[in-house]
Amino acid sequence: MHLLEAWTSLGPFHLARLLALPGAMLAATLLPGRQLARGAALVGAAGVLFLNEMAVPWWVRGAWVLLWLAIAWQSGLPARADLLSAAPRRRALEAGAVALPLGVAMLALLLAAVWRQTFEPDDARRASLGALLVGPGLLHLMIRRHVRRAALAVGALGVGLELLTAAARAADVAHEGAPAGSALLAAALGVTIVTRIADGRERYAGSLYVSDAHELQD
Repeated sequence: MHLLEAWTSLGPFHLARLLALPGAMLAATLLPGRQLARGAALVGAAGVLFLNEMAVPWWVRGAWVLLWLAIAWQSGLPARADLLSAAPRRRALEAGAVALPLGVAMLALLLAAVWRQTFEPDDARRASLGALLVGPGLLHLMIRRHVRRAALAVGALGVGLELLTAAARAADVAHEGAPAGSALLAAALGVTIVTRIADGRERYAGSLYVSDAHELQD
């Protein structure tokens, strides 16, 4: 079935259910603020709860919800008063100018790869939705560069990979692919690592923005 038909055949409720998380990730990528990041993570927690397309057992879906709630708590933590409250504007403009074209091009390549495949409607939506989450996740890492809120990008990448592996399992006749929930483990490890790095930068570097490390060399 054609990819476009797989999406246009859905009603408004299912479109909102599927596109809520990519939309929240895009908003958190293009707009700054810890409250916005926390809100996007809460949308992620609600989104994965109703995301049947992940094709995972109920306990894995519940673990995804808990992970997104942890991301919401982590992303919304206020920074210490003595830390820089924002990234240098020049660095932010440079990163945005480079990251936006790269992110759009990467997303277009992912969607083009899905477009060329012959999928059933459910698998077509799984694969394309996974691409719609991987793209903004990578873009968030390049544009925002806030270490603590990078957990939001890691969560989006994890859900995107979970959806892509679910689509791949449908075509895996040998059953040799990654088991359901493997992306959850990778995302949980990624969030843990990001949290430790954020704590270290807050304590020793005096800033949660990655770009500030480069400022020392200018």
